[in-house]
Amino acid sequence: MVKCACITGGTKGIGRAVADTLAAGGYNLVLTYASDNIAAKHTGMELWQRFGVEVHVVQADIASEEAPDKLRNYLEEKNIILDALIFNAGLTCRTPFTEMQREEWKRVFFANVHFPVFLLQAVVGRLRAGACVVFTGSRMADLPHSVSLAYGVSKASVHSLVKNLVKFLQPYGVRVNGVAPGFVDTEWQRAKPTEIRQNIEAKIAAERFCHPEEIGEIYRILIENAYMNGEIVTIDGGYSYK
Repeated sequence: MVKCACITGGTKGIGRAVADTLAAGGYNLVLTYASDNIAAKHTGMELWQRFGVEVHVVQADIASEEAPDKLRNYLEEKNIILDALIFNAGLTCRTPFTEMQREEWKRVFFANVHFPVFLLQAVVGRLRAGACVVFTGSRMADLPHSVSLAYGVSKASVHSLVKNLVKFLQPYGVRVNGVAPGFVDTEWQRAKPTEIRQNIEAKIAAERFCHPEEIGEIYRILIENAYMNGEIVTIDGGYSYK
């Protein structure tokens, strides 16, 4: 039986790394993206050519209240049953605390907390018994010095959500886990000035950012290890060890 995984924000960054790892393991994929149609189509074609898996790319903006129903309708139309649902897409807000508007705060929380809750509610009936839901949290939820208050607090909510959902998903035979990444060497992180990257690396025992394939492996372990449930796995290379 061919397995299928849905990854929100699966065409770039950490989501793309997870897509590569799962595709290499033979998983068919449903990847959502916000707006970059060209990059999304390119990713889908490349994964199909490299791994021979079926890849669906679906536009679904996590800041839109219509997105959960849109994705549910797509899965129903294509009669797709999921073995894994990975919540990777997220938003941040870097407006200074004293200048931040209420709508900015609400938008981050909707994307990072409310969207996954209501998408899960919409598609839980399409998760196969034995499936796993994986949330992407953040090390910044535990080390509160992020430049974005809304991001750090919303990701702390994600960590709590993982723990609380265990009870609610157990009747479906579905597990739920989370990953709390530190600094992963994605395109977005590579765009940071060299001085900032060096300052971050100086705080990491491994003295480098995480390679994308290293974090992709963590998601696959959480999906395929049937005894891991309610776990938040930190992968930060020993960040702030000194």
